[in-house]
Amino acid sequence: MTIEGITETGRYLAFMLHGEVYALDIMQVREVLDYTEITTVPRMPDFMRGVINLRGGVVPVVDLRLKFGMPATEKGVNTCIIIMETDIDGERALIGALADSVREVLDLEPDQVEPAPRIGTRLKTEFIKGMGKKNEEFIIILDIDRVFSADELSGVQETGLQAEG
Repeated sequence: MTIEGITETGRYLAFMLHGEVYALDIMQVREVLDYTEITTVPRMPDFMRGVINLRGGVVPVVDLRLKFGMPATEKGVNTCIIIMETDIDGERALIGALADSVREVLDLEPDQVEPAPRIGTRLKTEFIKGMGKKNEEFIIILDIDRVFSADELSGVQETGLQAEG
């Protein structure tokens, strides 16, 4: 059983979070940066680690581990920031996400992607686009536009705009 609408091979950036493999549509990934110091912004949600300067622009950085209820990302030799483009109230915006490491760019055929599991109402899976499977390993494919609520990201976007001004 494949996901409706996925009829072509998809390219994804696979990365690690707390021992699990996650992936993002490569078309939403702008670049991968080595870990850099993050400037903390007061009164942001816990998962918001702060902002970084990206070629003169302010980019908010989130900790997906915290957003997903895992322990905070610790800086390690492979820790990186994935710069991605997401939709905030109909506008495209850049956001950085901490990752333990980046694994690879991979191609998944439509028959290698299944719908996100339905696990009752307690676990929210609306931000999971699907579950990929490659070499007997599961890959959680994120729909980054649905990971954060519009309210969460509009607060993040305002912080970036205030820091630029």
